[in-house]
Amino acid sequence: MRAIRIAAAAGFLTAAAMPATAHHSFAAEYDANKPVTLHGAVVRVEWTNPHARFYVEVKEPGGTATTWNLELASPNVLVRQGWTRTSLKIGDEITVTGSVAKDGSKMANARDVTLASGKKVFARSAATPEGEAPAPPAAK
Repeated sequence: MRAIRIAAAAGFLTAAAMPATAHHSFAAEYDANKPVTLHGAVVRVEWTNPHARFYVEVKEPGGTATTWNLELASPNVLVRQGWTRTSLKIGDEITVTGSVAKDGSKMANARDVTLASGKKVFARSAATPEGEAPAPPAAK
């Protein structure tokens, strides 16, 4: 009985020491029926789990600038889709399509990103309702 208590305590301590990373479903946060296309300059990139993010300054019709927070798939998924840490650089002019946040904030789940080079890259994880991620690029 003592061994069971020690094992349970060790398991609890191990679980408590692990970082708590919240994860959400696409449908809980984004509206697939509200697509958005944004064009602007990259102002920040976060290559972190569980989702990479980047921020784009978009010029509004009245001339004001708004910063959008765009969620990507995890870095691991992005790498399998051909991304690198330097695919997006501060100052790059890019175009992104995605689905806006349900709460009305300037946030969206990115689906496709057209990079400054003109290359279009897939951005979302396969867990979104629009469909499956394409197969990773063939090894060269």
